[in-house]
Amino acid sequence: MSVLQRICLVLTIIGAINWGLVGFFQYDFVTALFGEGIARFIFAIVGIAGLINIGLLFVPNEERSRSAEPRTDRT
Repeated sequence: MSVLQRICLVLTIIGAINWGLVGFFQYDFVTALFGEGIARFIFAIVGIAGLINIGLLFVPNEERSRSAEPRTDRT
């Protein structure tokens, strides 16, 4: 998994947690923290990150498990 995909995955998880807060408690943490204008920008960035993460659906399982294994060829 590339660095860009990891960053996008973290942003997507943050977005999912925020949606959970909105759904369960009607509390928008991102808007409360940053204000309306900046929150819209953050939501756009999280949306783009989600689109980038769609590519993770098409990575074969073998490749995902291989990339998760620690490398032993380091010197």
